[in-house]
This record gives sequence, structure tokens and C-alpha cells, in this order.
Amino acid sequence: MLRFTGSASAVVTFLVLTLIGTGCQGQKEEAAEMSFKEILPGLSYVDSLIGDGDLVGPTDFVVVHYTGWVHSEGGKGDPFDSSVERGEPISFPLGRSFVIQGWEKGVPGMRVGGKRTLLIDHELAYGVQGRPPVIPPSATLLFDVEVMGVPKVQIEVLEEGSGPEAESGDSINVHYTGWLWKDGAKGEQFDSSHKRGQPFQFTLGQGKVIQGWDSALEGMKVGQKASLIIPPELGYGTRGSGGSIPPNSTLCFEVELVSIEGK
Repeated sequence: MLRFTGSASAVVTFLVLTLIGTGCQGQKEEAAEMSFKEILPGLSYVDSLIGDGDLVGPTDFVVVHYTGWVHSEGGKGDPFDSSVERGEPISFPLGRSFVIQGWEKGVPGMRVGGKRTLLIDHELAYGVQGRPPVIPPSATLLFDVEVMGVPKVQIEVLEEGSGPEAESGDSINVHYTGWLWKDGAKGEQFDSSHKRGQPFQFTLGQGKVIQGWDSALEGMKVGQKASLIIPPELGYGTRGSGGSIPPNSTLCFEVELVSIEGK
């Protein structure tokens, strides 16, 4: 339902637009009675539960459950999509336009465990065109959002770099070796650019690699070496990869930023 981008080499969960039922008068009354606070014009929120976990920042990777409704007659109309109904939360990075602007601006400031209802004008959602037949043109939307987690990469600098700094959009060359991470130690090695004799090249911040790489390599300097411990949500998730990376695997990478094209 939300807007996601990616590539063949990235592991991205695409949401399927599904109709999951009809609303009821009780939902409309409930939404109408909410006291919304404005974040910016066209976007308001009300918190039903303040979480006590990590605070969500504007560029964090988040794991959330959600249900969305068309705002109708001052309350919730028909629900059009729900991760709760599917029984699996979604994961995405903030600050990269992977989701609608109402989410980009409305989810930061929540805490893990928190629940929030977002009231989003069409200009911060799907615009005048909507997403027919499920979301009408110029539709205002309501989302119930629960933050399940804010997974992060553990980074240990092994050797400082002195070259230019990698930024989103740069074409970079990286040497790496990857292991499964089990019980706080390296397990089976599954891949290495060193064995192939040449670094791996990709465009940073464009979803060409796993999210753990995109987030951890940005800001590294040429010549820097680092160890990355990447949780499943920022790696290959519940699906794994081929036969070498099982589902829900935590990964360890030792990486070296070899060069940045044009810098």
C-alpha cells in the first residue's frame, strides 16, 4: 500500500494493496472524538500509547504494524490495507521517500511500543489521483501505526580512513567478507569480494544492497575498514538469501571503502 522502491539485489518487502473489509459506525465515532495535534498543515496525530523504547529519528529504519482507512464523514471509512491483518509488520527506512510523506513526517518522534493515529491530507498521501479503486482521488487517510522496533547496525571501526566521505548517490567500491553471526561470534563465511580479486561496486543509498550496508557505509571515508553486525531486519529478513543465508539471520561483515567514483 505504501510506496516502496528497490532493486533486484536489495531485499525489500513490497506491500500488496488489499481490501480487508468494511468500516463501521463505531469506528467513525471513535475517530471523530480524537483530539488531533497538528504536525504541519495537512498532517495531524493523536497518540493512544506512548512507547518506552527507542525514539524514532527522521532517518531511522523502522519496523511497524499499521492499518489504513479512507477518512469518511469525519471518521474512519473502509479499511484498505493492514499489516495486522496479514500478521507481519513492515520495515522501511525513513528519509528516503520509500513511504508517503505523511508517514515520513508523522512517524519520527514516536517510540518503540508506541501507537499513533495519523490524519493525512491527500497532498501528503496519494494526491489528487489517489489509488483507484481502493483510494479515491484527493482522499484524506487515517492510519493506526505501532512502532515494533528500530533496528540498528553495530559498527566497530577497525582502521580509520583519510579519503573523501561516502554520500548517498555516490558510486562506491567496497571490499568485504561476510559471515553468519551466531552466539556473539563469526560463524560460517558465505561471501567475500577478496576471493574474487576485485571490490564490489554499487550506488550508495539507492536500495542496491541490503539496508544495513546503505546505512552503515554512508559517512565512511575512503580507506576506512569497519566491522558491521547487521540484524535480520536490515539484512535478508525472514526470507534469507539462497541456501547460504537462512531466514532471520544476523550477519557480520568486515568492509573496506576502497574508492568513490569521481572523488
